[in-house]
Amino acid sequence: MKRQAKTRAWHHQHARDFYVRRSVEQGYRSRAAYKLMEIDDKDHLLRAGGVVVDLGCAPGGWCQVAAERMKGQGRIIGIDLLEMTGLNHVDFIQGDFTEDAALAKLESLLAGHRVDLVLSDMAPNITGVSVADQARAYHLAELALEFAEKWLKPGGAFLVKVFQGAGFEDYVRRMRASFQAVAVRKPDASRDRSREVYLLGRGLKAEVVASAGDD
Repeated sequence: MKRQAKTRAWHHQHARDFYVRRSVEQGYRSRAAYKLMEIDDKDHLLRAGGVVVDLGCAPGGWCQVAAERMKGQGRIIGIDLLEMTGLNHVDFIQGDFTEDAALAKLESLLAGHRVDLVLSDMAPNITGVSVADQARAYHLAELALEFAEKWLKPGGAFLVKVFQGAGFEDYVRRMRASFQAVAVRKPDASRDRSREVYLLGRGLKAEVVASAGDD
């Protein structure tokens, strides 16, 4: 199938997608909102009064869910390379999380205060070269994990999107070294054909917190 035909087919399927139609009807910015809802229904990550950082937050679906479930109590900080329309109770930074300047802005907003939950739904722009795309996806996941290790409170949680395939088992082992428990989540809103899953790390280990404090 030629590229243009593939694009038309994707748009047609996307428009018919149950979660796409539901997000439009219910006023969510993306179908991804339902992924976080389902995970939070099971794992109870979003709590009023908490501090949440959303890495790769645009267009804002996860921020919307966090703001609703935290009932405006606490703090939500989102960062993305793309522009995001403002949301109540969300501080947004437009910048590239992989660049030092954007990371410095994010850390400046935290002002030394640790975080209860780090979310990362980041994914690279797809080139179509599977080996390169997988490597870039795990580079983002590694950066997100490094941020979580540095900024989470003792016992804090980290939810990150990864892709099954090369690098998956190594990444799971890395997370298990930092968290007391690591679980795999595949919400219904994640398309069956997609290799994406979400890894949830809970209970950041005390030695990781101590090591971050030594930096």
